[in-house]
Formats: sequence, structure tokens, C-alpha cells
Amino acid sequence: MTTLQEPSAPTAAPTVTATIDGREVTVPDGTTIFDAARQAGIDIPVLCHDERYDPVGVCRMCVVDTGGRVFAAACVRPCEDGMTVTTTSAELERNRATLTELLVSDQPVRAEDPKQTTTGDNLLLALADGFGVARESTELPCGSGRGTDSSNPVIDVDHDACILCDRCVRACDDIQGNDVIGRSGKGYSTRIAFDLNDPMGSSSCVTCGECVQACPTGALTNKPIRGIPIRPREELDAVDSVCPYCGVGCALTYYVDREHGAIAFAEGRDQPGSQSRLCVKGRYGWDYSASPQRLTVPLIRVDAAYPKGPLSADVRGDGAGGTHNDRGRAGDGGNRSGGGRKDGRPGKDRGRKPGGLVDYDEVLPHFREATWDEALDLIARRLMEVHATGGPGAIAGFGSAKCSNEEAYLFQKLIRTGFGTNNVDHCTRLCHASSVAALFEGVGSGAVSTTYGDVVNADVVIITGSNPTANHPVASSFFKQARRRGTKIVYVDPRASTVAEHADVFVQLKPGTDVAFYNAVMHEVIRLGHVDREFVAARTSNYDELARTVADYPPERAAQITGVDADTIRLVARLWGEAGAAVVYWGMGISQHTTGTDNARCLIALCSITGQVGRPGTGLHPLRGQNNVQGASDAGLVPMFYPDYQGVDREAAQARFEEAWGTALNPNRGLTVTEIIKSALQPDGVRGMYMLGENPFLSDPNINKVRKALSALDFLVVQDIFLTETAEFADVILPATSYLEKDGTYTNTDRRVQLGRKVMDAPGQARPDWEIVQDIARRIGLDWNYGAPSEVFDEMVALMPSYTNLAYDNLGLSGKLYPNADPEHSDGTVVMFDEHFNTDDGLAHLVPAQWLPAKELPDAEYPLVLNTGRLLEHWHTGSMTRRSFALDAISPVAEVYMHPKDAADRGLAHGQMVQARSRRGAIELLLRVSHREQLGNVFIPFHFREAAANLLTIDEIDPVGKIPEFKFCAVQVGAL
Repeated sequence: MTTLQEPSAPTAAPTVTATIDGREVTVPDGTTIFDAARQAGIDIPVLCHDERYDPVGVCRMCVVDTGGRVFAAACVRPCEDGMTVTTTSAELERNRATLTELLVSDQPVRAEDPKQTTTGDNLLLALADGFGVARESTELPCGSGRGTDSSNPVIDVDHDACILCDRCVRACDDIQGNDVIGRSGKGYSTRIAFDLNDPMGSSSCVTCGECVQACPTGALTNKPIRGIPIRPREELDAVDSVCPYCGVGCALTYYVDREHGAIAFAEGRDQPGSQSRLCVKGRYGWDYSASPQRLTVPLIRVDAAYPKGPLSADVRGDGAGGTHNDRGRAGDGGNRSGGGRKDGRPGKDRGRKPGGLVDYDEVLPHFREATWDEALDLIARRLMEVHATGGPGAIAGFGSAKCSNEEAYLFQKLIRTGFGTNNVDHCTRLCHASSVAALFEGVGSGAVSTTYGDVVNADVVIITGSNPTANHPVASSFFKQARRRGTKIVYVDPRASTVAEHADVFVQLKPGTDVAFYNAVMHEVIRLGHVDREFVAARTSNYDELARTVADYPPERAAQITGVDADTIRLVARLWGEAGAAVVYWGMGISQHTTGTDNARCLIALCSITGQVGRPGTGLHPLRGQNNVQGASDAGLVPMFYPDYQGVDREAAQARFEEAWGTALNPNRGLTVTEIIKSALQPDGVRGMYMLGENPFLSDPNINKVRKALSALDFLVVQDIFLTETAEFADVILPATSYLEKDGTYTNTDRRVQLGRKVMDAPGQARPDWEIVQDIARRIGLDWNYGAPSEVFDEMVALMPSYTNLAYDNLGLSGKLYPNADPEHSDGTVVMFDEHFNTDDGLAHLVPAQWLPAKELPDAEYPLVLNTGRLLEHWHTGSMTRRSFALDAISPVAEVYMHPKDAADRGLAHGQMVQARSRRGAIELLLRVSHREQLGNVFIPFHFREAAANLLTIDEIDPVGKIPEFKFCAVQVGAL
């Protein structure tokens, strides 16, 4: 039983007592006057100060009278014992008014600059209004001409409105850790600068918008998106919710313009996990929901569109899109025939097709509009017919990690109780299935053992197989902050991503050699005597077998396998072994291998033998990919577990859910995503599928095989917000609501259960997923009568011990971590396994692993190794992000990243259209020459349908986690 971590008793700090405006205040020694005054309920005006940044005392707006010869800046001056402070007086007010007048005199005239009136957080103008100062009425001389910068697609820069308070600099450096903004020039010409005074849009800025949120004037402002004006906050509706993208689950507030029925802008809000931070997707990537391509009415395939198969040239593989046939034949390819120009930049033909979106004009004629009753009746009848003919094994369901906990729970319940099968899975099979398998085997829990914020307590951190600056940007900001405070960061990955620039030790190993590397690290940990013998004896099993295995991996042997020199391996082992507290954070570079489970086993063993589990600043954290992949897995959207990871093949668990759900359940584990696709190719396999929010045509490996499997299904229903590539194979398409148009709960990578709130109305006849699932359940004979997501959540909690004590109404604005013994007074458990693990015997099970080579190795014809993954600006198959103005504008085209020498050896140049091919097919895309790639390796993001990376990948799977080998296959890149 996991318990709440009790904080240690704080050591009493020395205090001082001061008198502020006649009120006696006692505060810890070192507390600034500003903070002490705020504690006493006294407001002191500020411009340059924000409690999230280190104070600098630049603007002098916060000066107070301490009885000295000059006024003191309250934000930097500490309280002293016996000090008497006056925060407001006639002289102080004159001083502030004069300062405000000086600053306002140099501002653009409000009437001539809409940004000065439409921004909701112009603190300088608010002060000016308070002091009765107007730019137009001042007699002071003013200057202009420092210029504007509109090069960023969503942020405007007005240097004339800048007061050089440096809040943007500190937001970029201290909070996000991006180090992009500084100062340039001298005297009056001084201004903020991006990199070496580059335009913002061509600098290394990642458009997180932290600088906009920090700016107290109109110098940095959001641009309107989709023509929705940005008005003052008081004129907009504020809706508190959470971000719909990665597993970090950042808290944010959407400001909604009800007059236009759309979001005007978004901002981060305070919550323990994100602390008001956002990345470019969270702050600017929400307008996909307003795309004119939203599905708004049920669709049924017309008779003329049978026999069933793909409908567009892109998906057929005989034209645009590069998804060519099994022989790897190149067609017209790439962006050129998908509405783009020869140089790969998006063009304008085919309406909103630039960037490779589905061509609705090509696909929609194969469907007709239908009523909801007609569509739902057809779905129920056809699925039941398939079930009657082929039995439970003929039915399968793919759920979605972008849907809520309640929707995931209802979907798996429908498949299990309505069709008697456990053939239900979702995208965890494509990201962390092997991590979960190893964690269950090793520690008895598939969730993280500590939060990403717990990095603050770590001496050493290993980040491995992950690119958090792109995939988990807000979590990465915590890592970067920790390093600045002294935490040592060891980064292990084949690619030199931007994380490498923030690491103390960068280990660039060969792809697929993680087991050899970590075995060698453990070899050295044992040799150096850094094993926690007491922890091993009391809390682990099978140590001797592990020690025997890693004894065969001295650093010299591992160096030959991994390409990492032996001294670096010894250094990593020493840093880890000597650390008082250490954490491992990992991503899909660990899990997406045929040896993914073995990779994770090594990480579990490394933490366990050194006692780096169960204390603050220690533990195991697989950074979860999608916003609700943790919650969907918790809710049972996997083929081998009921909710809360209760095995379907365990009699006690089966009996519990049979009683709760009132029906007999199948005791056999179901098929996984990859196994379902394989089964669909067999005449006696899966014949009917219900697909909710998944797009396996682009997300699954070996697209040629997926195309055949989807075409072979007798019946397919696709429920989504857009017409996806997978929907081309559907018999019925149902229009669902987006994340922004419904209520529900979502569980992030930290185990934080949060409320997502409805922001706007759904378009047309689109309906929430949970309502659609319930209507289908009723039509096949299930007596479901849920009236709201909160009712579903209550049923879930009653069946999920990990969620015990949580209730829809006690989650609050910040959500709650699970497990949680007292959610009314506690945020929940940060560090798990402080006393024992969740295994049957309470011990960590150490499972040794031998290094094995990848299933497909390079050869003379295909000499390069392909690695696939995400970009910062995009998400999975691009159905959301490529319909977002900001994200598509920043990253509009597909590229292959290649080492300079590999490009030179092939006579290829940066920006050239090239062909990447494997034994399964070929795609065409732009070449990006990149020093981040190892020699002999290339990287292709998988977001672009016109250059679908998964046409190239193999469908070999990890034998335990059943996850595909996305991170290693043999390819060649050449000129067209």
C-alpha cells in the first residue's frame, strides 16, 4: 500500500520584525520588503518585478521610504529587524508619477497603436491611468524609431513600447531556460534582441510565448489568430482547463470571445506541475478546433465506393504523399503534388491542402450524409452481425489517449461487456507499452514513481531516449532550471538534440545499444562499491543473477557495442553511484525497440541496486506522450488489464468486474494494436472495428500492411473530429467533439488527475465521444444511463484502488495526484515506493537483460539507420497541429535530417528534395543537413502524410510489450 510522503519537519529559520505602514510584520530573514508588504496585504506598484523571476530592481517603480537618504527598491531590499517602512506618501506618489510620465512619454500613441489598448496586461498604461498621465498630453520630448518586428507568425515585437525592464529576458532564461533574449545597442538605441539581434521569426526562439505573458507593456503582444481580435480580459470569458497535447498536462486559461464564438488567446495558469508555463502548442495551437474541415454530420459510405479501400491518391499510394507501393516505387511524390511548390514550401492549390491535409473534395463524394439515428442503428446492426458470425474475436476497438478518462473507461467497457472480447487497445502500444511491461514486472506499477518536478531534489539526473525540449517542453524547463541550481544532467541518446546543450555529460550512443550501455554502467557501479547493500538486501530480489549478467559488460566491451568510450561510461557510473539522490527520465528512444522491455528493465535495475527509489529526488519516470495516455491506461484501455491494471486473466479481478458490470467477461487477454492489424489480414481474424480518435494508417508501422488490413475489414466505424487517412476505409464516420468542446478528467505523466472544461460549443451535429459510445451501447442491449462525465468518474473510482478518495468535485483547479489519502487537504503522493513496492512480495524484481542487435540491420543497399519521432510544433499524425495556423506556419514541410558527411558523400545539399527508401517503400521530402545526427543515421518526423515515415518502418515488435520497432530500420537517402 503506497502512502503519502510526509515532509520532514522544517528547521526554524531566523526571523526579523519590521513595521510597514504601521503594521508589524515578522518574516524570515532575507525576505524582501515587497514580499513582506504583500504578506501584510499591502500592494506596492511594480513594473519589472514578477514573483517568478529573481528581482533586479530595474524600473524603480516599487521604491519605498525606509528612513534613509534615498528611497529603496522594495523588490530587492531585504527587511531588517526594527526597520520602519513607508510604502505610500505624497513624495513617493510624485516620484512614481514622474517615473510613469517619463516612461509613457516614449510610448507609441494609443490611438495610433491598437496594441496599446487591446492588450489585457499593459501594466504601464494601467499605472498611467492611475496617475492621470497620458502620452498625448505630456510635454516631455519623446523618441521613436527603434522599430517593430512582425517576423514571428503569432508574436509582434514593438521596440518603441519596450521599457527595458528585462522581464522577457528573465522569462526566457530563468523560467523556460531557452536563453534567446538579451540586449543590443547602446544608450537610447538599446533594445531587447533575439540571439545576435536577429528577427524573432528567424532566431532560435521556440515561440513558447513566455515573454508575451511576462511583458508589462505593449512591446511583446500576441497576434490575432484566425481573425479573432485580442481584447482586454474583462471583455472575454475565462475558462480554466488543461492543455490537450503532451503528457505534461499544463494548466491554462482560454480567453473566449463569445461574440465571435472562438478563443482569442490562451495563457498558462498556476498549478504545481506547470507553474504557469506553456509551450508553443499549448499557447498557440488551439485553433484546430475552428478548422473548416471539422466533421459536423454523420457520414455513410455510398454503395459505389465498394469494394472498400483507400479513396485518395495519397492513401492509395499511387500519387501524392509519397506513400508508395511495396516495391518502393516513387510517384510524383512529396509536397509538389500535394498542393506545395517544388521547393517543398506549401502552395495554394486544392484549397486547404497545403501541408498535406486530406483533400476533402477527393474523399467526401464517396460518402453521404446521414442522421445520427441512421448511422448509429447501422453501426449496432453491422457490429452485432460480425460478432454473431465470427464470435468475440472478430471484434476489436481502438480507443484514444486524447479522450478523457471517462470516455476511455466507457469505450473499453463497451468492447468488453457488449462484445465479450478484450481486443481493445490504444496508442500506449505505440509509445510506452514496453516501459509499462517492465515496470509492472519490476515494481508492480505502470505509473511513474515520482514527478518531473521532483528533479529539484535530485543531485544527478539521467535523461535517456527522450527529447524533452521538443516532446515535453515544460517538463524540460524544470530540468534546465535544476541544472542551473547544480543538478548534474547526463543525457543519453543517439541524437544531439537541444537537451545535449544543457547536459553536463552527453552520451551519444549508437541506436539500439542501450542494454549494453546500462549493463556497463551497472558493472562499474558494482565494481566501485556504489551498490546500496542494505536496500538490495531488504527491498530487491534476484540481485546475484543481475550481477552475474552485467559482469560480462565491462566498459571496454560496451564501448565496442555502443560507440561510447569506456571513460565516459565510467564517468556516468561514478556520477550516478556517488549521487545522494538520482532520477531517470526516459522516452520512446528507450521503449520503441524490439528490446524496449529489456531497456526499461536495465533502468529499473540501475535505480534499484543504488537505492535510488522511494525518496525525494529519486525514482523512475517514463515521460508519457499524449495528454491522457496515462489516464487511458489507468482506465483499462489495454487488452490485458481491466481499470487500474487488474489483470483480465486473474480470477479475482474478473469476478470483481463481472459483479460491477453485471455480465460474464472473457478471461483471455485480448490482441494489441499491432496484433489486431495482423489479425485483420486473416480470414478468421478481426472483421469489425470501432476506432475512436485513432489514425493507425499514419501512426502504425509498415503502412503497406496497415492499408491492406483496413481494406480487408468487413466493417469499420471511425469516430473523429476530422476526416483522417484511416477514415477513408470506414463504412461509417461519426463527428465527435474536440477536447475544447466537452468536460472530463485527464491524468498527466505525474499521475495528476485534472479537469478539462468545455470552452465552446461543438460545430454542427458533432457530439461528445462518451455520449456516442453510450448510444451505441444502448443499441446493442446494454442498460447504460450516464447523465454526465462526473457519474462515469464516480463509477471508475469505485473500481480503481489507485484513484480512491478522488471525486470529480474535489479535483479543484490544480487537479490531484494519485494515490491520495486526503484530497481535501493534500495534493497527493509525489514519491512512491517509500516503504515497499507494489509487487506481490513488496520487492523490486531485478531482471537481467542481454544486449541483442536490432531486427533489421544496415547493408550495402540500405546503409543508414532511420530514427523517427516528433517535432516541437507538431503532434503525432498532424490532424490537429497541421490545422493550427501557428504550428503549421512555423513547421510546414516534411524533412529528413542527415549528418553533413552523409549528405556530402551522396552529393546532396541542404534544402534539396530527396528520396528516402527502405525495403517497404519510398517517400520524398526535403533534406535538412544537421549536426545533431550521428554519422550513418537519419531522423524523420512522423507527422507528415505527404512523406509518411511509417511507410519505411518495420512492424517487428517487442515480444513482451508488443511495441513496434519505430527507432531502428535500414534506409537509403538519395537524389530524385
